[in-house]
This record gives sequence, C-alpha cells and structure tokens, in this order.
Amino acid sequence: RENFIHLCNPHLEKMKEDILYHFALGTGTHDFPALFGDVKFVCVGGSPSRMKAFIAYIAEELGLGSPDCDYPNICAGTDRYAMYKVGPVLSVSHGMGIPSISIMLHELIKLLYHAKCSNITIIRIGTSGGIGLEPGSVVITRQSVDATFKPQFEQVILGKTVIRSTNLDEQLAKELMQCSKEISQFNTVIGNTMCTLDFYEGQGRLDGAICLYNEEEKLQYLREAYDSGVRNIEMESSVFAAMCNLSGVKAAVVCVTLLNRLEGDQISSSHDVLVEYQQRPQKLVGYFIKKSLGKV
Repeated sequence: RENFIHLCNPHLEKMKEDILYHFALGTGTHDFPALFGDVKFVCVGGSPSRMKAFIAYIAEELGLGSPDCDYPNICAGTDRYAMYKVGPVLSVSHGMGIPSISIMLHELIKLLYHAKCSNITIIRIGTSGGIGLEPGSVVITRQSVDATFKPQFEQVILGKTVIRSTNLDEQLAKELMQCSKEISQFNTVIGNTMCTLDFYEGQGRLDGAICLYNEEEKLQYLREAYDSGVRNIEMESSVFAAMCNLSGVKAAVVCVTLLNRLEGDQISSSHDVLVEYQQRPQKLVGYFIKKSLGKV
C-alpha cells in the first residue's frame, strides 16, 4: 500500500509556489518529483560533514558509487543545511538543537510531499550522552522524553501551550535491533531518549559556565532518569518524533553514546575513537537500508 506524506497545513494548497528558503529550493524553480521522487530512506544528522560521509558510505554499500566519488550538496545555495542524495537515499544535516532540526523538518517534509514520495522511512543518526552504558553503545529510541521524563514535546503556538506525542515506530525499532544482532559489531539497546533544550545545565553537567547545583544532585537526577527507562540524552529527538508522527512517516532515532554520564561530563576519548563511535549508527542504518532493499 502506498503511504504518502500527510501535510497538516491546508494553507499550502493555496500557494502558487512554495519556497523552501533554508534549503535554497522551491517548487517554482525545481522539479521536485524528478529530483526526489524515488527517495525511500531519509537519514538526518547534526553535522554536514557527517552526512556527506554517510552518503558516500551508503553509496558504496549499495554499489552506487566508489570511495573517490564526489557528491554535490543539493543545498549549496545556502549555508544553513547540507543535503546529499544517492539512489533512494537522502542524507540531510539538521544542525544542533530543537529549533534547528524543526526548521529543517518543516522544509524536508514539504519537499517529500511535493516530490510525491511514498513509504518513506526517516532515521536520525547521531551522538549522545549515555546513562549506565559503556561509551560506544548504540541506543535505538523507544520514545523520546522531556527533561521531566514525560513522553511529550511541548511548544507554545499562538501563545498557547501545545503538547504532542513523541512515540516512535515500534516495529522499525525492532527491525533495527535485529539488524544490530546480525552485524554483531557493537552493543545496542532499545531505550528511552531524553531530549533537552541545552547541552550543559539542561543535561545536568557540572562543567558549564553556570552551574548552581552539586554533584550529588546531578547524580540523583541521572539515576532517576535511568530508573524511568532513559538510556541516553540528546537535543533533537522530541520534535523529530512529534513532527514525523503528525506527517504519518515511519521514524527512528539511532544514536551512539560518547560517554557514560554517571562517570563524568566531558568527552575525553581520542579523536580516532570518537570517529569510530560515530560510524556505528551509520553502519547499523546502512545495513538496515541494504536489507530493506534485498541487498544483504
């Protein structure tokens, strides 16, 4: 069955042209169905260089490119986001934090709608701080929770507080977990992901410019998070889950943990170790895409 993108905005139908300003793309200047109509998998992550590395990796994995191929940035007309494509896979950067990823998602969802894409799977791949996990562990998110451990995304719209669900596709999470078992290269768990508005105080760090709590209070908070099912902390998953839910898109979040927050706050692993950690979500999602396309 064809499952098309659902737009929760009746005003768009009245517009003669839709300009995706932060992508430097528009329906009046670009043929979206021709450019993106074959997309089935969208992978998003914070860093432009990481998303370029991912498209090169998946191209080689799918037999659609070689290591020395160059992949042009489709959004080269702007410096806000970067976008790359090979075959049915789109790779897009989203910056850091809820505001940045939400702007990108508004325009990405409209792009997929205008391109008449169907049966889309969107996966966020990224890094996070772990709770009670060895550094390098990969967390597949069951549901995103806020800083009070509630599975919701809260936003003020027209002066009123709107609360949206942050559940992610349960079957997709199970399929990704099965893929991790099959490649068997690193520890992977399914757990809740806490999405915060800040990297320092919002995540209970002791090393920011401002900190008005002590170490015991920090550890008590992180233990409460663990007991509620939280296994990692990042800054994008709640709005990602909420917007994908409203648009009828299957979505998942796959993040590697760079440290165990119960043991410290600063990321002190060597550059080479961190690079290898960051490749783990790419390997897992790459294998999932290959398996979905019957190439495993």
